[in-house]
Amino acid sequence: MPRGSSPKRERQYEHIKEGLEERGTPEKKAEEIAARTVNKERARAGESKTASKQSLEDISSGRRGGLHSHQGAQGPTYDQLYAEAQRRNIHGRSDMNKAELKRALGGS
Repeated sequence: MPRGSSPKRERQYEHIKEGLEERGTPEKKAEEIAARTVNKERARAGESKTASKQSLEDISSGRRGGLHSHQGAQGPTYDQLYAEAQRRNIHGRSDMNKAELKRALGGS
């Protein structure tokens, strides 16, 4: 962690790193992901001297994790499929159900 980090950010870093390691991520990779995540949160909270435009405008790390957590046995949610269809500009997406969206996006 960068010098001058608050105890809260230190705890956050350790929590993220340990969680990744428990899921089998190699230590070096876990350290990198944890540091990047905490640095982004510091930038969003105005705790860092500099911040990239993406760090300030992108969705938060917590929100992104929440979105990805729903991609379990049933796959992505309807909302996730719809957002991807919208991003790819698939016509007729508003009239499609989840299975149709999957097919239109190339899923099975």
